[in-house]
Amino acid sequence: MRISFDLDDTLFVSEEKFKTEQALKFPFCLLYKERLRLGTIKLMKYIREQGIELWIYTTSYRSEHYIRGLFRCYGIKLDGIVNGIKHAKEVQVGHIEGMPSKYPSKYRIDLHIDDDRSVAENGKIYGFRVFIVGSQDDDWTDKIIKEIKTIREKKN
Repeated sequence: MRISFDLDDTLFVSEEKFKTEQALKFPFCLLYKERLRLGTIKLMKYIREQGIELWIYTTSYRSEHYIRGLFRCYGIKLDGIVNGIKHAKEVQVGHIEGMPSKYPSKYRIDLHIDDDRSVAENGKIYGFRVFIVGSQDDDWTDKIIKEIKTIREKKN
């Protein structure tokens, strides 16, 4: 099984609107200023413990090196990263018609977690599964774990 997460407003959130994980210690906090939604580290470690591949799928143009480094500082190993550059090269290229901003099924991703409802709408059209997270929700990780269990049951 393979799960991907969006970054901006999904995992990377504003401290003013969301409960967040502790900031990284000096000097890493100077390089990685983004704050993770509270529960991200525990959820991602749970996903890894379940033998599930962990991916990031973002429209941002942050480098794969930057994204991998940030999560490594939190003790999280990523299996794959699709950023805006990779998406343009591997999904958009050669298509005259507009493709969706994210296309997880291209990378055999079973579940994509995002904050953007248009991604969920594209999932219905293009046949990929999306779980939407929104504003501050103390139970967001439990809801995703439940969704993972549902998908696994359907696969078996």
